[in-house]
Amino acid sequence: MASVKINIPSYMRSSVNDSKEVKVSGNTVGECFNDLIAQFPDTKKHLFNKNGGLYEYIIISVNGESAYPEQLDKKVKKGDELGVVMIIGGG
Repeated sequence: MASVKINIPSYMRSSVNDSKEVKVSGNTVGECFNDLIAQFPDTKKHLFNKNGGLYEYIIISVNGESAYPEQLDKKVKKGDELGVVMIIGGG
């Protein structure tokens, strides 16, 4: 399993003891987020809907590049940095 860092957006920091980043382990983005949720269960409500899918307005980045379309299935390696971006629509 790779050791990966997740950069925590400000709206989620209260769920991770106000940390700006959290170290997690996993071979895919999904495994890394499962580890995040294991460490900080409140983060789940910010990322996943009641059916267990990633919210449509969440974009995951790996080393600053979008993980779309793989998102949770995207492979990660030791030292990668994951980001969480909430897309805000308007009109």
